[in-house]
Amino acid sequence: MTNQKVKDMTSGSPAKLILGFFIPMVFGLLFQQLYNMVDTIIVGKYLGVNALAAVGSTGSVNFMIIGFCIGVCNGFAIPVAQKFGEKSISQLRQFAANGAWLSLGFAAVMTTVVCVLCRNILIWMNTPEDIIDSAYSYIFVIFLGIPATYLYNMVSGIIRSLGDSKTPLYFLVMSSVLNVALDLFMIIVLKMGVAGAAWATVISQAVSGILCLMYMIKHFEILHMTKEEAVPDKSMMKTLCGIGIPMGLQYSITAIGSIILQAAVNGLGSMSVAAMTAASKIGMFFCCPFDALGSTMATYGGQNIGARKLHRIGEGLKAAVLMGTAYSLLALAVLFLFGNTIALLFLDADEVQILGQVKQYLLITSTFFIPLVLVNVVRFLIQGMGYSKRAVLAGVCEMAARAAVGFLLVPRFGFLAACFASPSAWIAADLFLVPSYLSIMKKLYKDQGTPLSDTSVETKERHSFKGILKRV
Repeated sequence: MTNQKVKDMTSGSPAKLILGFFIPMVFGLLFQQLYNMVDTIIVGKYLGVNALAAVGSTGSVNFMIIGFCIGVCNGFAIPVAQKFGEKSISQLRQFAANGAWLSLGFAAVMTTVVCVLCRNILIWMNTPEDIIDSAYSYIFVIFLGIPATYLYNMVSGIIRSLGDSKTPLYFLVMSSVLNVALDLFMIIVLKMGVAGAAWATVISQAVSGILCLMYMIKHFEILHMTKEEAVPDKSMMKTLCGIGIPMGLQYSITAIGSIILQAAVNGLGSMSVAAMTAASKIGMFFCCPFDALGSTMATYGGQNIGARKLHRIGEGLKAAVLMGTAYSLLALAVLFLFGNTIALLFLDADEVQILGQVKQYLLITSTFFIPLVLVNVVRFLIQGMGYSKRAVLAGVCEMAARAAVGFLLVPRFGFLAACFASPSAWIAADLFLVPSYLSIMKKLYKDQGTPLSDTSVETKERHSFKGILKRV
């Protein structure tokens, strides 16, 4: 059974396929970040610096929990991409169904646990007393929306695994407009404070997920399954958990380092927290293309490993690294020239100290965007190939680097040290990921038995990561 909406990434120009998948992904992630940016802009402008700091103080724990949800869903979609590459359509449907069952269970358990522990987490993070109540009001509502997070990310992950990155974008565009309207209505009209911003985000994502699910059921014939294919299967659930949980832990482990760093920044006072909040929101917006490249390579790697076309993996890696490098240089130039102007979206011009810290953070982190390209491209590529445990270890490297900066440097050197936390984490992850990729490819070529052993030394060099980096 075929469907015009799916896209086979196992044949044709890798660069064109990656670019075609990447562009809708970028716009989708930009609109997703728009959720958070609009929250922050409206909160900062209408509720003040303390409210802005309250929302920002929850950023790392938000990333730890919501990031786990997103990582798990992305992991559940990888076997779907692999079976699509193999053209094993019945197993593809079974993996999609079992991923949905697992998502329901994970969502129920996580929502209950994190909502109960929510305030204690903020206390453990040393959240300043003048903002902890507002921080709790915001993050508690966000955690109530965990089922909506699972719904959208599970559905969109399955659709992307079939090569379609456009459909999830359409619903995100629609829901981003809804999010803006709800933000303004709940904060300005209903006077709901920071909780209103959180409800706007949750409702918008729920609407996006429901409509995306309805569309998928109606238009993706390849996913129309029999009752037998929809029955829970322990073996498949075990496979899905073996990929999904490590991918979720990758996000959470990375976020633990961010939480330690956030706790250190919290100790610097609410002004530094506000600066970190605004700078992080801007930085995350500019980092969307890196995330999009990563998600693209997960699908690309999954389909091509399923089709056993190892040579295309190296070719795709080269194309993605080149794209990411070009964007990194452009982003650095934009932030250098217009960083202060962008920060004024979140802050008033008389907040001179905070604006200076925001610009400092943006310039330092954007200087290290090229290492971030490698983190996203290589990590998600090996995840798509089925080696998600390696990505967890890369997350451990990131966590250790951020934690070291938070524990050792921020108390001594202040906000300047916090600016180097993410670059340190990216470099630490790369030092693990690049050798991992090389060892994985060497093993796969050896197991496959032919292509690499039968090619020349020149061809081996061309397909290796070292060869790619030389040409970059």
